[in-house]
Amino acid sequence: MNATAPLRFGVSEFSTWPWSFEEDLDAYSRLGVDVIEVCEAKLDPARAEEQLDAVRGTGLVAESMQPRLHSVFPDVPRPHPVEPSERSARLRASIELAGRAAPGTTLVTITGAAPDGNFREAFEVATRQYMALADVAADQGVRLALEPLNPVLMNADTFVCSIPDALRIVEAVDRPSFGIWVDVWHVWQDPAVLERIRACGDRIFGVHVSDWHTPRHFEDRAMIGRGEIPLAEMLRAFYGAGYRGAYTLELFSRLELPGSLWAGDLADLIVDNRAGLEDAWRRAMAA
Repeated sequence: MNATAPLRFGVSEFSTWPWSFEEDLDAYSRLGVDVIEVCEAKLDPARAEEQLDAVRGTGLVAESMQPRLHSVFPDVPRPHPVEPSERSARLRASIELAGRAAPGTTLVTITGAAPDGNFREAFEVATRQYMALADVAADQGVRLALEPLNPVLMNADTFVCSIPDALRIVEAVDRPSFGIWVDVWHVWQDPAVLERIRACGDRIFGVHVSDWHTPRHFEDRAMIGRGEIPLAEMLRAFYGAGYRGAYTLELFSRLELPGSLWAGDLADLIVDNRAGLEDAWRRAMAA
């Protein structure tokens, strides 16, 4: 590998959920973070464009955004509206916001759960909706990505729980503006994950990083380097697939959990996770 290859470090605003959008901008820039993943839910709808404009003055790059409503079918955080056409209309509004105020960004989406367990129809409907949304994204100068989730979230937040199933939709949509977003927490347990990553090639639009311990809740992730994910091997696979984008820390927690990551010093959380990622990167590039 390339021992001198640069590592671009990003932080999703979900990782620092107790902070406001403005607190995120201040802390991320002060701590030398390269990339921010914007959570639209942290924006004030009345001044969202103004807030996104403020990112440019911090030195941060808004490389990705999590829409306020981010699935074409209902999921646990956003069960309404129910109809895919209505949900897609809201996704379109997020795409247009990003196009106006954060051109070049990638919006991260999931499918939602398959209605009545009809996976065949869900694939067909999702493909049609994503075709239309990908065309809107291209017109707005942004991109759209589909993220497969861990099987623990099957029938709750998604019907796509593997890289091959996500690529099935990406290939059916067949638009340059539509690709896959890979979160190591969701896919690492697949015994063929390294081959799956390499098979994605240039369809990988972004990567989320964290670590895994047996969760006590769907939102219970571990600090990088303190769990079970073989991150160095996965980073090597991403590099081998040609991915050169940022690696974005996405940590979920719950304040009521003992040892909640959100209850501690969030600046230390960023620093410590960056150190864990850099260690894994050095080992990946040295191999």
